[in-house]
Amino acid sequence: MGHNTIGYWVWFLFIGGVIGWLAGIITTGRGFGIIGDIIIGIVGAILGGWMAGAMGLYTSSSVGAFLVALTGAVVLVGLTRFVVRHV
Repeated sequence: MGHNTIGYWVWFLFIGGVIGWLAGIITTGRGFGIIGDIIIGIVGAILGGWMAGAMGLYTSSSVGAFLVALTGAVVLVGLTRFVVRHV
């Protein structure tokens, strides 16, 4: 599936939403609404990829990429909640 197809972007947003929703459940027991879940999932995936690369970890599987994105989203949710509590 090419990056310029509508199917790719629908799948991208769906996976971002699932990752954000799971991160919300893991950290607090609830999600952030569909838009919040998608944003958390996408930004978390970017953060997770950056963290994995900084540690020298690379994955070539879909499951590994999903776990890296989920880890990044969980870290992002934790950081966000920490900042909000202390501001």
